[in-house]
Amino acid sequence: MNKGIFITFEGNDGSGKTTQIMLLLEYLKQKGIDVITLREPGGTDMGEKIRDILLDNRNKGMSPVAEMLLYAASRAQLVSTVIKPELARNKAVICDRFIDSSLAYQGIARGLGTENVWAVNKLAVDDCLPDITFFMDVDADTAMARREAKGEEADRIESEKMDFHRRVYSGYLELSRQDPRRIKRINVNRSPQEVFAEIRGYVDEFLEKAKG
Repeated sequence: MNKGIFITFEGNDGSGKTTQIMLLLEYLKQKGIDVITLREPGGTDMGEKIRDILLDNRNKGMSPVAEMLLYAASRAQLVSTVIKPELARNKAVICDRFIDSSLAYQGIARGLGTENVWAVNKLAVDDCLPDITFFMDVDADTAMARREAKGEEADRIESEKMDFHRRVYSGYLELSRQDPRRIKRINVNRSPQEVFAEIRGYVDEFLEKAKG
């Protein structure tokens, strides 16, 4: 691979992102590609501290604007200190959530408007956008049922009412319609192996084109 590749995974909590990220990580390693995985918010020392603030259930009174700015701050640090340098070293970077999360969660579900969220995040991402984004397409109710089945304690975002999570899902659907070239809508109501086969196909296609 003669240049880095930036891949992001998006979707509601419980959509199966983690499983597919781990499968893709191992697949790229087997192909001899240097690869790192990251998460948002987080991925840096500062970002992890911001993550703690954002997901802490004691902060349920956080304003939507403050929430948006904290996500953008974590993202700016991650892009400048990790993502851009790693891509410059021709590595593959896989990130669990990126700018589309802010557009769906704060722009659409919180009602701040995607144009406002984008205006703030344009500075944060510094022209560093994903080559491929996989939208793990499962409706909000199914995703929530999957997450609750694991018995894990819900964080501040996960604890939001179902109407909020449904708006997030609708937001992702809209984003995928607006940018189908970058955002690949993946039906996850199949076995993990079937889901990964589709993801692998898109990644292989990109890598082949990158050779040229």
